[in-house]
Amino acid sequence: MVPMHLTVLGCSGSVNGPGAACSGYLVSAPGELPVLIDCGPGVFGELQAVADPNDVAVVLSHLHADHCMDLPAMLVWRRWAPVPAVGRVPLWGPSGTASRIGAGSSEFAGEIDDISDTFAVSEWTDGQTEVLRGLRFDARKMDHPPETYGLRITGPDGEVLAYSGDTAACDQLVELARGADVFLCEASWTHDPANRPPHLHMSGLEAGEAAAAAGVGVLAITHIPPWTSTADVLAEARSAFSGHIELVQQGQELDVAAVASRA
Repeated sequence: MVPMHLTVLGCSGSVNGPGAACSGYLVSAPGELPVLIDCGPGVFGELQAVADPNDVAVVLSHLHADHCMDLPAMLVWRRWAPVPAVGRVPLWGPSGTASRIGAGSSEFAGEIDDISDTFAVSEWTDGQTEVLRGLRFDARKMDHPPETYGLRITGPDGEVLAYSGDTAACDQLVELARGADVFLCEASWTHDPANRPPHLHMSGLEAGEAAAAAGVGVLAITHIPPWTSTADVLAEARSAFSGHIELVQQGQELDVAAVASRA
């Protein structure tokens, strides 16, 4: 069977950059419609090149703008494109997802757009498991404001993609990633305490340490902001993790089990 497939629609951290969308990852199981994990600025345009926006379910790790604020564009598409969507698609996210996206979509200041015509909204709780379009999603709360969830996604053949979401280094991240084939992990800074507020993001060193502690097959580093040196983050990660490391790129496609077996 073909393993779970991952397409990187965007991976810029905190803000988008020139030609670089923020966080957005499309995953799919064989024979199933896809699931979009996060939808930051620029992601919706990239999505149109690879999938029908009417077909895509959405899963959000948290409600910072760089992870969710292209969803209002998806609302416009599904409501007003020449072939409008029929029915609703699932939208999973933290507490307050419907009001957060509705506020971004509303044309009137201070009002909330009712998005229930387009999305069937459900909210994560820590430790929750959901099966969505042939994939199992396990959600664990991370160390990042506001309410933020890392996701462990298991495919039909047991292949595992662990996604950190945004987080500082924490024990629950290591447990989320334990034995994963691919660990899609943020590393927003270099390991300089002066530039790293607590309980927010990780350095390249911390991402490497988490990958080593979890015993993952491949560390796939993501969420590097335009102002952070990718070379320095990669060097830090390599100093802590001896396994295969990918610095993910927009447009990159990975078969989760296959990339792990080649590492």
